[in-house]
Amino acid sequence: MRFQDACSWRARKARVTPPNTIFSRAGHYIVFASLFFAGACTPQTIPLPGVTSENEWHSFQGSWSASGTRQTLDLETHHQASIFDLTGSLVLTGDRGLGVGFRAKAIGFTDSLTGMQGRCVWTDERGDKVYSELKGEMIGPGNRITGRFLGGTGRFAGLTGEYSFEWRYVVETDGGSLSGRAINLMGRVRFDSTVVPSTGAHKQ
Repeated sequence: MRFQDACSWRARKARVTPPNTIFSRAGHYIVFASLFFAGACTPQTIPLPGVTSENEWHSFQGSWSASGTRQTLDLETHHQASIFDLTGSLVLTGDRGLGVGFRAKAIGFTDSLTGMQGRCVWTDERGDKVYSELKGEMIGPGNRITGRFLGGTGRFAGLTGEYSFEWRYVVETDGGSLSGRAINLMGRVRFDSTVVPSTGAHKQ
C-alpha cells in the first residue's frame, strides 16, 4: 500500500502544470485584455447625419419679388437705354446649404440692342452678403436673366456658382416706378473651405 500511495502521489505531481506554462498563459490573458480595452477606448469615426463634405455643390430654387425705379432714355427708333434700381424679398427652396430668405438689391444698365449688365447683393437675416453679377435681356415679362456669384461676406466668403430666372410680370408707371416678380429662379453654389470668412459681414 505504501508503494502504491507513493506512485499515486508521483502521478499527481506529474500532472501539475509547470510554472512556465502558468506564466505563459497569464501573459496571453494580459495581452488579450490589453488589446480588448485598447479597442474599446479607441474613438470611432462615425459620419454625422446631414453633414456634407467641403466644396460640394448645393442646388436651390426660388422666387424674387422686387420693386424700385427705372429711368429710360430714348435713342434712335426702337432703341432705348435705361438704368434700374430694384429691391425686394428673395425666397429659396430646396437644398438649405445657401439659406432660405434674403433681401435682394440689384442695380444695372440695360440697352434694348445689347442687353443688360448689373450687380446684385443678397443679404440674409444675420447680415451676411452674397455678391453676383447679372447679364441678360432687358427687364420685361418673359425675359431671362443669368447671374454669376462673386463671393460674399461671413459664411458666404469664397462662394462660387451661378443661377438664372425669368420675369413673370413687370409693371411700370409713368413716373418711373417699377415692380415685378421673378420666377423659375434656380442655380447652384459651392463653398470654398480655404477662404477665411470675412470679419466685416455685419457692417451696413
